[in-house]
Amino acid sequence: MTQHSHTSPVGIHRPRLVGIVNITTDSFSDGNRFLTARDAVSHAHRLRSEGADVIELGPAASHPGAEKVSAEEEVRRLADVLDQLVAEGVPVSVDSYQPTTQLFAAARGAAYLNDIQGFADPERYAELAGTGCRLVVMHSVQRRGPATEVRTDPARVCRGIEEFFAERLTALEAAGIGRDRLVIDPGLGHFLGSGPEPSLRTLAGLERLKARFDVPVLVSPSRKSFLRTLTGSAVSGIGPATLAAELYAARSGADYIRTHDVAALRDALTVFEALESAKESGW
Repeated sequence: MTQHSHTSPVGIHRPRLVGIVNITTDSFSDGNRFLTARDAVSHAHRLRSEGADVIELGPAASHPGAEKVSAEEEVRRLADVLDQLVAEGVPVSVDSYQPTTQLFAAARGAAYLNDIQGFADPERYAELAGTGCRLVVMHSVQRRGPATEVRTDPARVCRGIEEFFAERLTALEAAGIGRDRLVIDPGLGHFLGSGPEPSLRTLAGLERLKARFDVPVLVSPSRKSFLRTLTGSAVSGIGPATLAAELYAARSGADYIRTHDVAALRDALTVFEALESAKESGW
């Protein structure tokens, strides 16, 4: 599987879809649903059948107030699920900022490591270089640990995103991690601030971000707090707002979209592409 996006015959940018499987007790949208290996694998199979290119396993939640989970517990939650999916040839991403978990996942065949801290420790870069995994380098205003409730200035956040990636990508490449292994995620929701404005401005500036760094970009607006604040919807009713944000991201050139509802996004992209193709055909 290549890391760049699909492109239709009429030039529509189709992102790769990353289906979320949270193996957690307290994820804000689906905690406790996929705690057993059987349930997690079954959900992963469902997401693959709906069109997920990559399955991302999350062994700990990262929302404000999330339960702290030890690396040992993360590994325990991941082990059987990761082994089965890798054995089946499923491209797997593991979402953890803990070094022990990351190295375990890499050794067991994960294709991607997704770190909400953006791989903050330079002393570990030699280890990461040796894994061969693609690295999803995420930005957050917190820099360390899970999201928190904090008010931020949107303009300052946007400047900070560019400054962060300029520094972090340079450091990773200098350590021998090829640029072709790097994916950037600007962060959304509470990772940018408690109000919706930083997330809206970040999504609106996606094309600028891609042009600035020329590496694949992953975004994850799915069910995020800024959409719930903007619309007044509960998590259970946030599907339409999520889909609107995801389609906007796809139209702006996102290379990967990480989502809870793969089928909805797949179908929306299919219809969008069909309409664009019809427009190209003319009357």
